[in-house]
Amino acid sequence: MVKIGDIQLPDFPLLLAPMEDVSDPPFRALCKEHGADVVYTEFISSEGLIRDAAKSIMKLDIYEKERPVGIQIFGANLESMLQTIDIVEKSNPDIIDINFGCPVKKVVSKGAGAGILKDVCLMEQLTAEMVKRTNLPVTVKTRLGWDHDSIRIVEVAERLQDVGCKAISIHGRTRAQMYKGNADWGPIAEVKNNPRMHIPVFGNGDVDTPEKAMEMRDVYGLDGCMIGRASIGNPWFFKQVKHFFNTGEHLAPTSLEERVDAARRHLQMAIDWKGEKLGVFETRRHYTNYFKGIPNFKEYRSKMVTSDDSGDVFAAFDEVLEVFSGYEFV
Repeated sequence: MVKIGDIQLPDFPLLLAPMEDVSDPPFRALCKEHGADVVYTEFISSEGLIRDAAKSIMKLDIYEKERPVGIQIFGANLESMLQTIDIVEKSNPDIIDINFGCPVKKVVSKGAGAGILKDVCLMEQLTAEMVKRTNLPVTVKTRLGWDHDSIRIVEVAERLQDVGCKAISIHGRTRAQMYKGNADWGPIAEVKNNPRMHIPVFGNGDVDTPEKAMEMRDVYGLDGCMIGRASIGNPWFFKQVKHFFNTGEHLAPTSLEERVDAARRHLQMAIDWKGEKLGVFETRRHYTNYFKGIPNFKEYRSKMVTSDDSGDVFAAFDEVLEVFSGYEFV
């Protein structure tokens, strides 16, 4: 049994990574249905919350069916981050997660996200003070280091644990790599194998098949796996991994009917949550993966991703069911 604070999770839990404009309540709900053990919100700017920015406030929405759910925040100013804790607690999450890993320039340039990897002492101080501010478990998501020459993740993880961090998720790339090249899980395993570490160590990066999840568990010995890009338009990935763990066999491919139903529900939940315009726009990124593999699909995908009218998108779903009836995914 893996525990984050007092939260009990199954052996080798699967976590949905926080992803900007992806891991919103509709998508989290679908992933939870299909086996995600913990889900995280999109990352939320501490400065945005303090300014009462509408987009940041909206990201605090969580629902009972998602639990356990973590709200992830980022920032580099101690006072702002502490004020953010007070705001976030009102949404009653199960976990507060600190983003020390986002590589995007607009975040890094403010010293936040992966930018803080240049100042491990500040990283430690922010974590320590945030732990003191709340009774909720505080966790961290980070990267191996700023670049290849500054990887100190074993030391960093130990220092964060020692000031009260209850779990750490580590993406197997440096900030300099962004998302290029292959994730290196070796240093994450070094963190896990450090005899002083006793909090859960979760791996992240490049887990896009059940076999890779199993490798992260059995070869690298990590406590769990945080899944990001592989889940986009594919909320069934969590179920596929668990089926493989339990049987050693691949789950049968998701049927066309299941895919259309998920896409339809996803869009409707998005509209119900954020309104017609944003709901239609922000769900588009998922359709390519929902229907990946169908030949001669360009015409239908175009209808889904170019129309601003939900009626047109729902009609395109119906058309796909009719035109590709009987198609079997491999």
